[in-house]
Amino acid sequence: MKKLFTAALAAVLILLCLPVGSLADNGAVTINVYNWGQYISDGSDGYIDVNAAFTEATGIQVNYMTFDSNESLYTKLKTGGSTYDVIIPSDYMVARLIAEDMLETLDFSNIPNYAYVDEAYKNTAYDPANLYSVPYTWGSVGIIYNTKYVEEVTSWQSLWDEAYSGKILMFDNPRDAFAIAEFMNGDDVNSEDEAVLNAASELLLAQKPLVQSYVMDQIYAKMEREEAWIAPYYAGDYLQMVSENENLAFCFPEEGFNIFIDAMCIPKSSQNKAAAEAYINFLCDPEISGQNLEYLGYSTPISAAKDYMDPEAASSGIAYPDAETISRGESFLYLSTETNQLMDSLWLQVRTSGEKNIVPTIVIAALAAAVALFFILRASAAKKRKSRRCKS
Repeated sequence: MKKLFTAALAAVLILLCLPVGSLADNGAVTINVYNWGQYISDGSDGYIDVNAAFTEATGIQVNYMTFDSNESLYTKLKTGGSTYDVIIPSDYMVARLIAEDMLETLDFSNIPNYAYVDEAYKNTAYDPANLYSVPYTWGSVGIIYNTKYVEEVTSWQSLWDEAYSGKILMFDNPRDAFAIAEFMNGDDVNSEDEAVLNAASELLLAQKPLVQSYVMDQIYAKMEREEAWIAPYYAGDYLQMVSENENLAFCFPEEGFNIFIDAMCIPKSSQNKAAAEAYINFLCDPEISGQNLEYLGYSTPISAAKDYMDPEAASSGIAYPDAETISRGESFLYLSTETNQLMDSLWLQVRTSGEKNIVPTIVIAALAAAVALFFILRASAAKKRKSRRCKS
């Protein structure tokens, strides 16, 4: 794989791309970046450390934090108490944050490298006027499976196969989980029909006895160590996992699959908007995007970035599937508050179904302990009285 020549060289190249005066203005600033786990090149295996290179180029420090789902990101922003300067949600969540007036409009004069973003990733359904977001990556969801234990996979049905009971992992977020069930049922993954959501919930309930655990980032260890054999997850993460376990394979299910864009945004809580825009601009530089995305395995929305990638990575059929495969992909759209609430409620039922209510057990145990203690104390008091009588 092609490695970065040196971090210093990258820093110099990016320095030339930044708006004049931005470095001096932001030299003593720290920005808070909130991104998915394992979703930026960190210097491993000889690749660029993106955040370190950004700091070297601009003097702006990066306080980097991670989340594991769009829903946990949303909850964190909605409840307040934390401030972030750059966040990287997925397309449908960008639309929700725009609808709820939670994002700043971007000053694209501070993001000249936006010009490198391919037109296919502009004027999207989630940000049609290109006011609030800049694409970071794009990718797809499919099935990762271990060829030592699982026969060739072509369908989501494999996640309901009793032959793999106890070795199946499932998404631990409602939007991805419900979409899989909706693909299985032949329904629209963006449906707001209560009957469609209830049918998906029933299918997920039927799957639950077969599921080892519901996971997000935990999938890495479980699949690489062969603790689990089959799971739905993101294609880019598969390309990282297969480098650790060559027995893993990937399938784009025949019923269809989610295709998504993750985008860089600035929330209303940002305290350093210009510095945040400098960071977004940095990540849009073709060389940085190429090095970063080659490491991640995800797909770049900047065609020029492929010039800085290993040819094998740039032509990967998993990261860059052919037109026929892409035609089966469906993007998530923003759903109404009522639909999100219903999905969350149904998901809670799925996740808690079959779990024993331990409250009665705790109460009974506490009562038993109290009774035992009563008799112990009573016996002890009787002994003391008897002892006093004997001494008398």
